[in-house]
Amino acid sequence: MKTIIVGGGACGASCAARLRRLDEKAEITILEATDEISIANCGLPYYCSNVISSRDDMIVAKPQIFSGLLNIEVRLNSKVTSINPDKKTVTVNDDYEMAYDNLVLALGASPFKPPIEGIDNKKIFTVRTLADADRIKSYIKLNSAKKAVVIGGGFIGVEMAENFLEMGLDTTLVEAAPQILAPFDSDMVAFAQNELKDHGCKLILNNGVKAFKDDSIELSSGDKIPYDIAILGIGVKPETQVAKQAGIVLGVNGSIKVNEFMQTSIQNIWAGGDSVEVLDFVTENPVLIPLAGPANRQGRIIADNICGKNQTYKASQGTCVVKVFDKTLASVGKNERQLQALGIEYLKNIVMCNSHAGYYPNAKFMTIKLLFTKEGKILGAQASGYEGVEKRIDVISTVMRLNGKVEDLVDLELCYAPPYSSAKDPVNLLGMSSQNVLDGLLKPAFYDDLKDAIVIDVRPSSAYQMSNIEGAVSIPAGEIRKRLDEIPKDKKVVLHCRRGYTSYVAARILSGYGYNNVYSFCGGKLLYDELMKDKNLQLVNV
Repeated sequence: MKTIIVGGGACGASCAARLRRLDEKAEITILEATDEISIANCGLPYYCSNVISSRDDMIVAKPQIFSGLLNIEVRLNSKVTSINPDKKTVTVNDDYEMAYDNLVLALGASPFKPPIEGIDNKKIFTVRTLADADRIKSYIKLNSAKKAVVIGGGFIGVEMAENFLEMGLDTTLVEAAPQILAPFDSDMVAFAQNELKDHGCKLILNNGVKAFKDDSIELSSGDKIPYDIAILGIGVKPETQVAKQAGIVLGVNGSIKVNEFMQTSIQNIWAGGDSVEVLDFVTENPVLIPLAGPANRQGRIIADNICGKNQTYKASQGTCVVKVFDKTLASVGKNERQLQALGIEYLKNIVMCNSHAGYYPNAKFMTIKLLFTKEGKILGAQASGYEGVEKRIDVISTVMRLNGKVEDLVDLELCYAPPYSSAKDPVNLLGMSSQNVLDGLLKPAFYDDLKDAIVIDVRPSSAYQMSNIEGAVSIPAGEIRKRLDEIPKDKKVVLHCRRGYTSYVAARILSGYGYNNVYSFCGGKLLYDELMKDKNLQLVNV
């Protein structure tokens, strides 16, 4: 059996290695268009700044591993220029043909370069390959670059901005959307935007690039930013031209359409990785989600199916995480904007809690947001904090994968010791609080609810005197029962405390006295301060 794998990235390399483990006699060839195979693409921003100093460390599996241990032929600089399904051959470099029994297309994706004036300027780079990173490092050193501009606030863009700042470069990040990091809602992304700005990044939102000049970048607003080097992090597009020419059916955004077995529309041709369409786990709609984890799993599944194991790919959840200096943000599933665009009704809740037991030193605040239906189905989650953030999203992601509900978050038995968590883990607390929403015990309020309500600060009066939400009235929680006459029953009332727990307790007290219009501000004053800080720093002098 001859299997040709086109592409030596996450999907292709994973498929080849799994196929060899399943079939020692299989004839396996990887055709890679570049001179790199199995590199750690996700680590490239950190290699640029020498956080990862060794180039060898960026190569996950060297060609010698494939040829020696795995007995897989690797042909570098071998671009497949056409596929002939009738003959079951591929043409390489427009030069020679190779026959296959099974063909695996792990074509990947390439950086998106819009038709902007000057975009081919030698000072503008993309970050997709190890060679790209080498060129960036060399250019900065040889040209003594001091001013860097990153175009696009996705994961690579944010990571490149962070690493430029770590290198000491004066760094500006430009994003055409109202916020960076599209998987997150504005109330959660505020943590990342504040962290970037706190470390000296100039953040320009709602503004695109009109033209790249020799010494400056002209924005849609007309402002100009001087630069020595620029990075394009606008996004990627699937590399599917050769598949299209072969008559393979394409799907979302020109990606390759596959079934649950990762088979294309043509027999004996499989596809996986960043170039394929998958089903969204929440909506079951076809989507393009170019992430390394799914790509690896798809490669393994293709190998299994080539060997007759009948494995299926079970949709993508879009689980992701990003480091922004000392902060970590992670998410899974859909966010509010996506749900609204799809017309999906949802409830939401936000809790702010300690990353580990509060009495153990160095506990840090963690903020977790949950989106769910009135039946308790989990639609998505987002979190921000300093430690244990990705662990909590991984737990929620697992519950989602197993079709668990909000109530299942309450019942999870998770590891506990004071340095790592609390007896009620943040995921448990999120489940308990969200179950209270479903049961009508908690009426959550959010930032937009403050403007139309009477806001009552239930923190101690000393905390109110130090800092308060403008217009808020101070009625400490311990005095609520004695001051009922100050709280109207015919108007919307939002209670707030530091994090959201005391205000919930105070709201329950008022409920016992017949108040049906009382809400608890999720995340409390801590979240409010983060949101206000972000809003106040939105305008940047260019």
